[in-house]
Amino acid sequence: MYYQLYEFHHAAIQPARAYADAIRLFYSNPFNPAASTAWGRSIAATAEMFERTTRRYAKPKFGIEETTVDGRQVGVHEHVVWQKPFCRLIRFERDLPAGSNPGPKLLVVAPMSGHYATLLRGTVEAMLPNADVYITDWTDARMVPLSDGRFDLDDYIDYIIDMFAVLGPQASVMAVCQPSVPVLAAIALMEGRGDRNLPASMILMGGPIDTRRNPTAVNELAEERGIDWFRENVIMQVPWPNPGFMREVYPGFLQLSGFMSMNLDRHIIAHKEFFMHLVENDGDSAEKHRDFYDEYLAVMDLTAEFYLQTVDTVFVKHALPKGEMMHRNERVEPAAISRVALLTIEGEKDDISGLGQTEAAHDLCVNIPQSRRSHYVQPSVGHYGVFNGSRFRAQIVPRIVEFISASTTAGANQRKTPARPRRAKSR
Repeated sequence: MYYQLYEFHHAAIQPARAYADAIRLFYSNPFNPAASTAWGRSIAATAEMFERTTRRYAKPKFGIEETTVDGRQVGVHEHVVWQKPFCRLIRFERDLPAGSNPGPKLLVVAPMSGHYATLLRGTVEAMLPNADVYITDWTDARMVPLSDGRFDLDDYIDYIIDMFAVLGPQASVMAVCQPSVPVLAAIALMEGRGDRNLPASMILMGGPIDTRRNPTAVNELAEERGIDWFRENVIMQVPWPNPGFMREVYPGFLQLSGFMSMNLDRHIIAHKEFFMHLVENDGDSAEKHRDFYDEYLAVMDLTAEFYLQTVDTVFVKHALPKGEMMHRNERVEPAAISRVALLTIEGEKDDISGLGQTEAAHDLCVNIPQSRRSHYVQPSVGHYGVFNGSRFRAQIVPRIVEFISASTTAGANQRKTPARPRRAKSR
């Protein structure tokens, strides 16, 4: 019922939003003398603030049209190379000269945790000069009809394995935040099955491998509430007329309220500064605010089964680090991994995945040789800075590029002479 009320309120306020937008256009029109006064800009700013805070933000576009390869500008085009109801695999194809080396294939697994894959636009842009980049474009669950079936954590892992089959052997994979667990699980299952499409390397960034280490507020909430509380309080049915009508989901607007509440003071200050930038006619600063919040406020629904299984497996039971995680009827054994290089990256000030949570992967993947594993902590960045921003581009990307290159080169020899397997200790 709550989701239906949300939809009704959104529809009911549509006329007021349209009126506010008309006011904004009127008082910011250069032919209106009031537009050049602080009074006129204040009215336009107030109208824009109202329209933006009551708007439903659509899924953004990647909008990556070019990149630089070997010092020259080349065009970039998006192509869907694989698709299932809950995800598309997008390739960013570059217009390289004939005979050019496209570089290693890199699968970027975007988090399925509320925001769209476009949140990693900066990640993709930073990697395009050095790799043939693919990204998981997860689908908003409220747009998927019930007839297309369920989607849970087991399905997520199966999707990842299917994508490795599309890319073929010797690719690399970068898991950002939430997908660190299913990506590690997928690779462990593939190693155990002798799958020929194993990647050469995996990069796990700010992921909740073991949330018992330095637990954050997010981790503590999950343990304190338990899975039944989440099932009873955050799971709702998609209302009509959405294509996913009657599908049980964790709604995007609820997730957004949780994101906002974690740093509410920061968001209030940002919007206050945005208002003042509009009044002061500081267009560049105002546009930066719009760009950020157009992305940040665009959210998607998650299927109830995926959300609940993830919370229970990762944050409540800690099944992976305890050696108890199952994929359908098959145990996930990280110790089976011996031929895939491992790089873990964390942010010093990460308040989503605490320090040590991603590094825990090294304690589980005991059969990866020391020469093919590495861990890096980026100073002075939070969760977002692990995969985006100036420090990411200047200090993290070069490490990733070097690691992928070394792993791809060494991968063939390592596959011929795998290390003698050892078992990981449950923690």
